[in-house]
Amino acid sequence: MNVVNHSMVSEFVFLGLSNSWEIQLLLFLFSSLFYVGSLMGNLLIMFSVTSNPHLHSPMYFLLANLSLLDLGVCSIAAPKMIYDLFRKHKAISFGGCITQIFFIHSIGGTEMVLLIPMAFDRYVAICKPLHYLTIMSPRMCIWIFITAWILGLIHSVAQLAFVVDLPFCGPNVLDSFYCDLPQLIKLACTETNRLEFMVTANSGLISVGSFFILILSYVFILATVWKHSSGGLSRALSTLSAHITVVVLFFGPLIFFYTWPFPSSHLDKFLAIFDAVLTPFLNPVIYTFRNKEMKTAMRKLCHQLVSYRKMP
Repeated sequence: MNVVNHSMVSEFVFLGLSNSWEIQLLLFLFSSLFYVGSLMGNLLIMFSVTSNPHLHSPMYFLLANLSLLDLGVCSIAAPKMIYDLFRKHKAISFGGCITQIFFIHSIGGTEMVLLIPMAFDRYVAICKPLHYLTIMSPRMCIWIFITAWILGLIHSVAQLAFVVDLPFCGPNVLDSFYCDLPQLIKLACTETNRLEFMVTANSGLISVGSFFILILSYVFILATVWKHSSGGLSRALSTLSAHITVVVLFFGPLIFFYTWPFPSSHLDKFLAIFDAVLTPFLNPVIYTFRNKEMKTAMRKLCHQLVSYRKMP
Protein backbone atom coordinates (compact mmCIF):
# COMPACT_ATOMS: atom_id res chain seq x y z
CA MET A 1 0.00 0.00 0.00
CA ASN A 2 1.35 3.42 -0.96
CA VAL A 3 0.79 6.00 1.74
CA VAL A 4 0.86 9.62 0.57
CA ASN A 5 1.85 12.09 3.25
CA HIS A 6 -0.26 15.20 2.69
CA SER A 7 0.37 18.25 4.86
CA MET A 8 -2.88 19.78 6.10
CA VAL A 9 -3.59 23.42 5.23
CA SER A 10 -3.50 25.63 8.33
CA GLU A 11 -4.25 28.94 6.61
CA PHE A 12 -5.62 30.37 3.39
CA VAL A 13 -4.09 33.25 1.46
CA PHE A 14 -6.23 35.92 -0.20
CA LEU A 15 -5.16 37.43 -3.51
CA GLY A 16 -7.07 40.55 -2.49
CA LEU A 17 -8.65 43.16 -4.71
CA SER A 18 -5.77 44.81 -6.56
CA ASN A 19 -1.98 45.15 -6.65
CA SER A 20 -2.13 48.81 -7.66
CA TRP A 21 -1.26 51.17 -4.79
CA GLU A 22 -3.58 53.88 -6.16
CA ILE A 23 -6.55 51.51 -6.41
CA GLN A 24 -5.80 50.13 -2.94
CA LEU A 25 -5.82 53.64 -1.51
CA LEU A 26 -9.10 54.41 -3.25
CA LEU A 27 -10.61 51.15 -1.97
CA PHE A 28 -9.35 51.89 1.54
CA LEU A 29 -11.01 55.32 1.60
CA PHE A 30 -14.20 54.04 -0.05
CA SER A 31 -14.54 50.96 2.18
CA SER A 32 -13.66 52.77 5.42
CA LEU A 33 -16.16 55.54 4.72
CA PHE A 34 -19.04 53.21 3.96
CA TYR A 35 -18.15 50.78 6.76
CA VAL A 36 -18.25 53.57 9.36
CA GLY A 37 -21.44 54.88 7.71
CA SER A 38 -23.01 51.40 7.93
CA LEU A 39 -22.16 51.10 11.62
CA MET A 40 -23.45 54.55 12.51
CA GLY A 41 -26.58 54.37 10.34
CA ASN A 42 -27.73 50.98 11.59
CA LEU A 43 -26.90 51.76 15.23
CA LEU A 44 -28.83 55.02 14.91
CA ILE A 45 -31.89 53.17 13.61
CA MET A 46 -31.72 50.58 16.41
CA PHE A 47 -31.36 53.17 19.18
CA SER A 48 -34.04 55.42 17.63
CA VAL A 49 -36.56 52.57 17.51
CA THR A 50 -35.83 51.35 21.04
CA SER A 51 -35.76 54.81 22.64
CA ASN A 52 -38.80 56.35 20.94
CA PRO A 53 -42.24 55.06 22.12
CA HIS A 54 -43.86 56.27 18.87
CA LEU A 55 -41.77 53.69 16.95
CA HIS A 56 -42.78 50.71 19.10
CA SER A 57 -44.74 49.08 16.28
CA PRO A 58 -44.27 45.83 14.29
CA MET A 59 -42.86 47.61 11.24
CA TYR A 60 -40.14 49.38 13.20
CA PHE A 61 -39.43 46.28 15.29
CA LEU A 62 -38.66 44.38 12.09
CA LEU A 63 -36.65 47.33 10.75
CA ALA A 64 -34.54 47.43 13.92
CA ASN A 65 -33.85 43.71 13.56
CA LEU A 66 -32.84 44.25 9.93
CA SER A 67 -30.40 46.92 11.10
CA LEU A 68 -29.00 44.48 13.67
CA LEU A 69 -28.40 41.96 10.90
CA ASP A 70 -26.81 44.61 8.67
CA LEU A 71 -24.41 45.43 11.51
CA GLY A 72 -23.37 41.80 11.40
CA VAL A 73 -23.15 41.71 7.60
CA CYS A 74 -20.84 44.73 7.38
CA SER A 75 -18.62 43.40 10.20
CA ILE A 76 -17.95 39.91 8.83
CA ALA A 77 -15.58 40.64 5.95
CA ALA A 78 -15.15 44.43 5.67
CA PRO A 79 -12.82 45.04 8.68
CA LYS A 80 -10.34 42.37 7.58
CA MET A 81 -10.57 43.50 3.95
CA ILE A 82 -9.70 47.08 5.01
CA TYR A 83 -6.90 45.79 7.26
CA ASP A 84 -5.46 43.60 4.48
CA LEU A 85 -5.47 46.22 1.73
CA PHE A 86 -1.86 47.33 2.31
CA ARG A 87 -0.53 43.99 3.54
CA LYS A 88 1.54 41.77 1.25
CA HIS A 89 0.60 38.55 3.02
CA LYS A 90 -3.20 38.50 3.24
CA ALA A 91 -3.96 35.32 5.17
CA ILE A 92 -6.65 33.83 7.38
CA SER A 93 -6.43 30.73 9.55
CA PHE A 94 -8.48 27.65 8.74
CA GLY A 95 -10.62 28.26 11.82
CA GLY A 96 -11.06 31.92 10.90
CA CYS A 97 -12.15 30.94 7.40
CA ILE A 98 -14.76 28.50 8.74
CA THR A 99 -15.96 31.16 11.20
CA GLN A 100 -16.42 33.68 8.37
CA ILE A 101 -18.47 31.16 6.39
CA PHE A 102 -20.60 30.38 9.44
CA PHE A 103 -21.49 34.02 10.09
CA ILE A 104 -21.95 34.86 6.39
CA HIS A 105 -24.58 32.15 6.00
CA SER A 106 -26.22 32.39 9.43
CA ILE A 107 -26.69 36.17 9.28
CA GLY A 108 -27.40 36.15 5.55
CA GLY A 109 -29.91 33.33 5.93
CA THR A 110 -31.61 35.11 8.83
CA GLU A 111 -31.89 38.33 6.82
CA MET A 112 -33.25 36.37 3.86
CA VAL A 113 -35.99 34.94 6.09
CA LEU A 114 -36.70 38.27 7.81
CA LEU A 115 -37.40 40.07 4.52
CA ILE A 116 -40.36 37.74 3.89
CA PRO A 117 -42.32 38.70 7.08
CA MET A 118 -41.40 42.33 6.38
CA ALA A 119 -43.24 41.96 3.06
CA PHE A 120 -46.15 40.28 4.91
CA ASP A 121 -46.18 43.17 7.40
CA ARG A 122 -46.62 45.64 4.53
CA TYR A 123 -49.37 43.47 3.02
CA VAL A 124 -51.34 43.50 6.28
CA ALA A 125 -50.76 47.24 6.80
CA ILE A 126 -51.92 48.14 3.28
CA CYS A 127 -54.62 45.55 2.57
CA LYS A 128 -55.98 44.85 6.09
CA PRO A 129 -55.27 47.98 8.13
CA LEU A 130 -58.13 47.38 10.62
CA HIS A 131 -56.69 44.00 11.60
CA TYR A 132 -53.04 45.06 11.54
CA LEU A 133 -52.36 45.18 15.29
CA THR A 134 -54.27 41.93 15.83
CA ILE A 135 -52.35 40.00 13.16
CA MET A 136 -48.94 41.61 13.76
CA SER A 137 -49.13 41.28 17.54
CA PRO A 138 -46.03 41.53 19.78
CA ARG A 139 -46.11 37.76 20.18
CA MET A 140 -46.11 37.32 16.40
CA CYS A 141 -43.11 39.68 16.08
CA ILE A 142 -41.14 37.69 18.68
CA TRP A 143 -41.93 34.44 16.87
CA ILE A 144 -40.79 35.99 13.58
CA PHE A 145 -37.51 37.04 15.20
CA ILE A 146 -36.86 33.60 16.75
CA THR A 147 -37.89 31.68 13.61
CA ALA A 148 -35.67 33.81 11.35
CA TRP A 149 -32.61 33.17 13.53
CA ILE A 150 -33.30 29.44 13.86
CA LEU A 151 -33.70 29.01 10.10
CA GLY A 152 -30.57 31.10 9.48
CA LEU A 153 -28.54 28.93 11.85
CA ILE A 154 -29.90 25.72 10.30
CA HIS A 155 -28.96 26.99 6.84
CA SER A 156 -25.44 27.88 7.99
CA VAL A 157 -24.84 24.56 9.76
CA ALA A 158 -26.13 22.68 6.70
CA GLN A 159 -23.65 24.59 4.52
CA LEU A 160 -20.73 23.98 6.89
CA ALA A 161 -21.49 20.27 6.92
CA PHE A 162 -20.26 20.22 3.31
CA VAL A 163 -16.78 21.56 4.09
CA VAL A 164 -15.77 20.82 7.70
CA ASP A 165 -14.47 17.33 6.90
CA LEU A 166 -13.05 18.10 3.45
CA PRO A 167 -9.31 17.39 3.05
CA PHE A 168 -7.27 20.51 2.29
CA CYS A 169 -3.74 19.40 1.56
CA GLY A 170 -2.41 21.46 -1.31
CA PRO A 171 -3.43 24.83 -2.82
CA ASN A 172 -4.46 27.42 -0.26
CA VAL A 173 -4.87 30.59 -2.38
CA LEU A 174 -8.32 32.18 -2.67
CA ASP A 175 -8.91 34.75 -5.41
CA SER A 176 -11.02 36.86 -3.07
CA PHE A 177 -10.81 38.95 0.10
CA TYR A 178 -12.99 36.71 2.28
CA CYS A 179 -13.91 33.04 2.66
CA ASP A 180 -17.03 31.54 1.12
CA LEU A 181 -18.04 28.09 0.01
CA PRO A 182 -17.78 28.26 -3.81
CA GLN A 183 -14.10 29.30 -3.74
CA LEU A 184 -13.15 27.14 -0.74
CA ILE A 185 -14.59 23.90 -2.09
CA LYS A 186 -12.47 24.17 -5.22
CA LEU A 187 -9.31 23.90 -3.07
CA ALA A 188 -10.25 20.55 -1.53
CA CYS A 189 -8.09 17.52 -2.39
CA THR A 190 -11.06 15.52 -3.64
CA GLU A 191 -13.72 15.48 -6.35
CA THR A 192 -15.90 18.54 -5.75
CA ASN A 193 -18.48 18.58 -8.57
CA ARG A 194 -21.17 17.03 -6.39
CA LEU A 195 -20.39 19.37 -3.49
CA GLU A 196 -20.52 22.43 -5.75
CA PHE A 197 -23.92 21.28 -7.00
CA MET A 198 -25.16 20.82 -3.42
CA VAL A 199 -24.01 24.31 -2.44
CA THR A 200 -25.77 25.74 -5.49
CA ALA A 201 -28.92 23.80 -4.64
CA ASN A 202 -28.82 24.97 -1.02
CA SER A 203 -27.87 28.64 -1.32
CA GLY A 204 -28.71 29.32 -4.97
CA LEU A 205 -32.20 27.86 -5.10
CA ILE A 206 -33.12 29.28 -1.70
CA SER A 207 -31.97 32.74 -2.81
CA VAL A 208 -33.81 32.58 -6.14
CA GLY A 209 -36.94 31.10 -4.53
CA SER A 210 -37.07 33.70 -1.75
CA PHE A 211 -36.47 36.52 -4.23
CA PHE A 212 -39.37 35.49 -6.47
CA ILE A 213 -41.66 34.93 -3.48
CA LEU A 214 -40.96 38.48 -2.33
CA ILE A 215 -41.38 40.03 -5.77
CA LEU A 216 -44.65 38.13 -6.32
CA SER A 217 -45.90 39.25 -2.90
CA TYR A 218 -45.26 42.90 -3.80
CA VAL A 219 -46.99 42.45 -7.15
CA PHE A 220 -49.96 40.86 -5.33
CA ILE A 221 -50.14 43.76 -2.87
CA LEU A 222 -50.10 46.34 -5.68
CA ALA A 223 -52.70 44.39 -7.68
CA THR A 224 -54.96 44.15 -4.61
CA VAL A 225 -54.68 47.89 -3.92
CA TRP A 226 -55.29 48.75 -7.59
CA LYS A 227 -58.37 46.51 -7.66
CA HIS A 228 -59.95 48.25 -4.67
CA SER A 229 -58.72 51.79 -5.27
CA SER A 230 -56.69 52.95 -8.22
CA GLY A 231 -55.94 56.19 -6.35
CA GLY A 232 -54.20 54.25 -3.58
CA LEU A 233 -51.83 52.54 -6.00
CA SER A 234 -49.31 55.38 -6.06
CA ARG A 235 -49.34 55.59 -2.25
CA ALA A 236 -48.81 51.83 -1.95
CA LEU A 237 -46.04 51.91 -4.53
CA SER A 238 -44.36 54.74 -2.61
CA THR A 239 -44.56 52.68 0.60
CA LEU A 240 -43.21 49.51 -1.03
CA SER A 241 -40.48 51.11 -3.13
CA ALA A 242 -38.00 51.04 -0.24
CA HIS A 243 -38.70 47.35 0.44
CA ILE A 244 -38.40 46.39 -3.22
CA THR A 245 -35.10 48.29 -3.55
CA VAL A 246 -33.64 46.55 -0.48
CA VAL A 247 -34.76 43.13 -1.75
CA VAL A 248 -33.10 43.70 -5.14
CA LEU A 249 -29.86 44.98 -3.54
CA PHE A 250 -29.73 42.05 -1.13
CA PHE A 251 -30.63 39.18 -3.46
CA GLY A 252 -28.95 40.42 -6.65
CA PRO A 253 -25.34 39.61 -5.61
CA LEU A 254 -26.41 36.38 -3.86
CA ILE A 255 -28.14 35.02 -6.95
CA PHE A 256 -25.10 35.89 -9.06
CA PHE A 257 -22.63 34.26 -6.64
CA TYR A 258 -24.45 30.94 -6.37
CA THR A 259 -26.24 30.44 -9.68
CA TRP A 260 -24.29 32.27 -12.42
CA PRO A 261 -22.62 29.52 -14.52
CA PHE A 262 -19.80 31.71 -15.91
CA PRO A 263 -17.74 33.00 -12.96
CA SER A 264 -15.74 36.20 -13.39
CA SER A 265 -13.30 37.07 -10.59
CA HIS A 266 -13.44 40.83 -11.27
CA LEU A 267 -17.23 40.98 -11.27
CA ASP A 268 -17.41 38.63 -8.28
CA LYS A 269 -15.12 40.91 -6.29
CA PHE A 270 -17.06 44.04 -7.26
CA LEU A 271 -20.36 42.47 -6.19
CA ALA A 272 -18.73 41.11 -3.03
CA ILE A 273 -17.60 44.63 -2.03
CA PHE A 274 -21.08 45.91 -2.87
CA ASP A 275 -22.68 43.19 -0.74
CA ALA A 276 -20.24 43.51 2.19
CA VAL A 277 -19.97 47.29 2.44
CA LEU A 278 -22.52 49.17 0.33
CA THR A 279 -25.73 47.20 0.95
CA PRO A 280 -25.59 47.49 4.79
CA PHE A 281 -25.03 51.24 4.29
CA LEU A 282 -27.81 51.71 1.75
CA ASN A 283 -30.47 49.82 3.74
CA PRO A 284 -30.77 52.42 6.55
CA VAL A 285 -30.55 55.23 3.98
CA ILE A 286 -33.33 53.73 1.84
CA TYR A 287 -35.65 52.96 4.77
CA THR A 288 -35.26 56.39 6.37
CA PHE A 289 -35.07 58.61 3.29
CA ARG A 290 -38.85 58.91 2.84
CA ASN A 291 -39.97 57.95 6.36
CA LYS A 292 -40.85 61.10 8.29
CA GLU A 293 -41.36 59.31 11.63
CA MET A 294 -37.95 57.65 11.39
CA LYS A 295 -36.18 60.87 10.42
CA THR A 296 -37.88 62.76 13.28
CA ALA A 297 -36.90 60.07 15.80
CA MET A 298 -33.28 60.02 14.56
CA ARG A 299 -33.00 63.81 14.78
CA LYS A 300 -34.47 63.74 18.29
CA LEU A 301 -31.97 61.08 19.37
CA CYS A 302 -29.07 63.04 17.88
CA HIS A 303 -30.17 66.19 19.73
CA GLN A 304 -30.39 64.22 22.98
CA LEU A 305 -26.90 62.83 22.49
CA VAL A 306 -25.48 66.29 21.74
CA SER A 307 -27.23 67.77 24.78
CA TYR A 308 -25.93 64.94 26.97
CA ARG A 309 -22.34 65.53 25.84
CA LYS A 310 -22.62 69.26 26.57
CA MET A 311 -23.70 68.62 30.16
CA PRO A 312 -20.94 69.28 32.75
